[in-house]
Amino acid sequence: MKTIVGIRIKKPGKIYYFDPGKIEFKIGDNVIVETALGEEYAEVVIPNKEVSEDRIVSPLKPVKRKATDRDKKHYEDNKRKEKEAFDIALKNIKKHKLDMNLIDVEYKFDNSKILFYFTADGRIDFRELVKDLAAIFKTRIELRQIGIRDEIKRIGGNGICGRELCCCSHLANFETVSIKMAKEQNLSLTPSKISGACGRLMCCLKYEQEVYEEKLSRLPKVGAIVKTDEGEGIVSNVEILKEMLTVKIEDKDNVKYKKCNAKDIVVIKDVEVEEDENVEDSELEELEKLEELDKEDMNS
Repeated sequence: MKTIVGIRIKKPGKIYYFDPGKIEFKIGDNVIVETALGEEYAEVVIPNKEVSEDRIVSPLKPVKRKATDRDKKHYEDNKRKEKEAFDIALKNIKKHKLDMNLIDVEYKFDNSKILFYFTADGRIDFRELVKDLAAIFKTRIELRQIGIRDEIKRIGGNGICGRELCCCSHLANFETVSIKMAKEQNLSLTPSKISGACGRLMCCLKYEQEVYEEKLSRLPKVGAIVKTDEGEGIVSNVEILKEMLTVKIEDKDNVKYKKCNAKDIVVIKDVEVEEDENVEDSELEELEKLEELDKEDMNS
């Protein structure tokens, strides 16, 4: 077993394990850590905790120290300077007539570098811009082109569910999302209903998929013939998360619909999943385009 402390450098973002040494940390403590990009001002999200050796990548870097009031002031000063740097960069982008959209500016804690994040439709020759910015700020300048998902993650906003976007609140990594996931989750295949603020398929389809796959492996499909305590019938609806089925039972001239718990029925004959005939070709084409764009984002 190894004692670790979980550190988050940015919110939202990955949690990294560090060696706490002899210091006792609690959730919410601000700390200074050394990363591959230099010193960072970060926050403790997991207090001192023992984990198995196979869950960590050795050797763990040590936490340099708890953040002091001076560190906090320096961090806040950097945040203020980021806003000023943003305005200065915008003016220089216009001066060089570059077709790029500046999204965010980030000062490294030790002021060794300033990062400017932007989006653009293609490759941008920003060499002259970098020279101008380096002359103004007297430090290393790095321009990073980011994708549409990362843009929204930095801008923020709310999803169609009314809550803060997953990528802005807790989602650390982006993963490829497919139309198949929406189908298996019984969602409308209307592009506007399963697309996020970024215009890509919603991230929540991916991290909920494992639960749906596990449940679907145990549930009959719509159209399956099943046996209930009131006779045989055909499954007309499946509530996947609740594991409830609506079964259509015909008895001579009578037809009734019975709601059953999946564990209380016996599957006589299941069916293959059929394509949704209610989806218009134009909507399917748009969804397939979104799926391809998502793959391109992941590979870029």
